[in-house]
Amino acid sequence: MTIKNDDMELLRLVTVGSVDDGKSTLIGRLLVDTKGAFEDQLMAVRKNNDNVNEGDVVEGKDIDLARLTDGLQAEREQGITIDVAYRYFSTPKRKFIMADCPGHEQYTRNMVTGASTASAAIILVDARKGVLTQSRRHTHIIGLLGLSHLIVAVNKMDLVDYAEEVFERIKAELSDFCAQQNIHDLICIPISALEGDMVVERGDKMPWYKGHTVLETLESLEVSDQIDTRSFRFPVQYVNRPQSDELHDFRGYAGRVVSGTVKTGDEVQVLPSGHTTRIKEIVTFDGNLAEAFAPQSVTLTLEDEIDISRGNMIVHSDQLPTTADEFAATICWMGDEPLSLRKKYFIKQTTNTVRAVVTEICYRTDTNTLEHLTDIDQLSMNEIGKIKLKLLSPLTYDSYADNHATGSFIIIDAFTNNTVAAGMIAKS
Repeated sequence: MTIKNDDMELLRLVTVGSVDDGKSTLIGRLLVDTKGAFEDQLMAVRKNNDNVNEGDVVEGKDIDLARLTDGLQAEREQGITIDVAYRYFSTPKRKFIMADCPGHEQYTRNMVTGASTASAAIILVDARKGVLTQSRRHTHIIGLLGLSHLIVAVNKMDLVDYAEEVFERIKAELSDFCAQQNIHDLICIPISALEGDMVVERGDKMPWYKGHTVLETLESLEVSDQIDTRSFRFPVQYVNRPQSDELHDFRGYAGRVVSGTVKTGDEVQVLPSGHTTRIKEIVTFDGNLAEAFAPQSVTLTLEDEIDISRGNMIVHSDQLPTTADEFAATICWMGDEPLSLRKKYFIKQTTNTVRAVVTEICYRTDTNTLEHLTDIDQLSMNEIGKIKLKLLSPLTYDSYADNHATGSFIIIDAFTNNTVAAGMIAKS
């Protein structure tokens, strides 16, 4: 999402791709060329320990760019990204938080985590190898998550003599694949992260490319998820009863406005009970408000005494979500043990947690061809598919397409308490 902070926009983005496509090198290049890396960091990752001019290091010369972002010892030893690493840099036009996600198939679940809060994604593609299965898998996940923009950085152009036909072939292949996904804005850029061409500076090796550099593209993206214009949703986190001498009769309902806006006097409905009342006060630490909007955290008081607890949801009476004890959803399975039918799980959605069982695995998606494979009885780690869930008690939700906050959930193994899947509720 995009957040206003000191009159400068903050853009959250994610970088993904297959192993050795150059994600860490690209981020290192962005940090160095935008002066986003500290001098001591640059000196620590210089390639040669002897006879190095400090000025050259600060200018980004003789720097192992990938090591600048690989924080774990195992990452430095293996030369791969394992965990999601968040990097911060800025330009005069915008601030950025970039999630560097692992490329290996084994860590696809880490990539889902990193991409879940982003508004834009950069997929690295090795110009020598072209579009790989993991490139398609990441593209499919980005489509499922509903990210607004996808930037395809065709990297290592220096190793294919900066050939325009290589870039155009990869661009055409990914364009065809993205046309089948929920991706509306695809931007393809030829780059050499190692040499710096088309990352921050244009360079002079690809005069045939007339588009923006990576940084120019990131600075110009129009990104707004408009969560404050969606239907009002307020999952109750806890009931606020101070029971002090000063606030002896105070009863408020604390939580975060995950979408929409609410004003004092608005008619609201409490779900799943269905009781209707009006907003009496919007209370914050700094004083009462006349209006609250996403993503503010506030305490609401109501005109009527209603039995409300954690996990209930307060909504506008004329914009009701769905309340049901079963639904279909697309999930990415993250557990070490496969998903099994009839096994007991917990579903955690907003502030609510309910018991559930998987009654049907509708299909598994072949992320290379997008074919739906039916007649299966389990999903293994990093596989994506559609399932049907039966809940022990009703859940209040929207489809993920309509509301990311109330349409997403995680699945927790009831025995181990491990998070084993991330899910997106399908439209009814």
